[in-house]
Amino acid sequence: MTQRLLIAGGYGIVGSAIARHARATNQDVEIILAGRSPERGAALARQLGNARTAYLDVENVERLDQLGPIDLIVSALQDPADRLIEFALRQGVAHIGITKLADELAPLLFAAAKTPPKRPIVPLGHSQSGVMTLVALKMAETFKRIDSIRLAGLYDDREQMGPMTVGDAESFIGRALVREDGRWAWVEASRSPRSVALADGRVLEGLPMGLLDVPGLAAATGATNVRFDFIVGESIGTRAGGQPSQDLYIEIEGVLQSGEPAKRRTVVSDPRGQAHLTALGVLVAMERILGWNGDPPAAEGIHFPDTLVPVNAAIARFEQFGVRIFDQS
Repeated sequence: MTQRLLIAGGYGIVGSAIARHARATNQDVEIILAGRSPERGAALARQLGNARTAYLDVENVERLDQLGPIDLIVSALQDPADRLIEFALRQGVAHIGITKLADELAPLLFAAAKTPPKRPIVPLGHSQSGVMTLVALKMAETFKRIDSIRLAGLYDDREQMGPMTVGDAESFIGRALVREDGRWAWVEASRSPRSVALADGRVLEGLPMGLLDVPGLAAATGATNVRFDFIVGESIGTRAGGQPSQDLYIEIEGVLQSGEPAKRRTVVSDPRGQAHLTALGVLVAMERILGWNGDPPAAEGIHFPDTLVPVNAAIARFEQFGVRIFDQS
């Protein structure tokens, strides 16, 4: 039976990138581009083929019943009241969301306790929807013990960003969840800057954010110090005279499997920018949920990148789509 994918905000900058990745990977899935101005997605629907638009107001999601069965909802827009998540729980539909930060998960957890998921529910409020976490997990395999994981994402202000992303950037630089010496702490971003060395030797100031990479990697690796910082500046792509790239920096310090102390540093750079890389994080989760990767579809429950996505397959997929991952140790 044909699978049906609904992308809320599917004709926005990130949503359209998700739709294009989905179509490039699966020619059979029916794609529904939903939002409050569906006429804006008509041209994209024609380009994709086997796709259409639909009206969606997240304050009144019950109209989605009129669309018939849906296998997966990908929410590429803000859903502050969790209407789409609650709809997915009630209807037994899988759900991926990309906006929830560390201090916004409690309502989802309680909703899932009341209405246990019949399909995967995947909050991807991570850097680029889990890309950074998956690469960091691959790096962590060479360590016996990890003392610190320092993450940073560089956002080039020359890159076109959608209104949701711009709004997020203005709102989530407030307080941030960090792990310091094994303890969790909420810190005021403006009072907790960190100097981050970039691939070309520049050093820029970053401010911490409460992305889900932080608690996720702490749980997965046991690292006693974990933080993510947001940087604004010229990207690798811009510095090379091209279009802005999305650049991620991962630094892990600890003891290797060989017993030697070490500090390893990896750079992830997508020459096609932040929306392209964010959509790849969604794609590898989508492939696992719907069984596009050749495995049976993922089991029901709340999942995160480290509990859902095979790391090696995900990294191979990123590189297949042109992402550069290189060591700077």
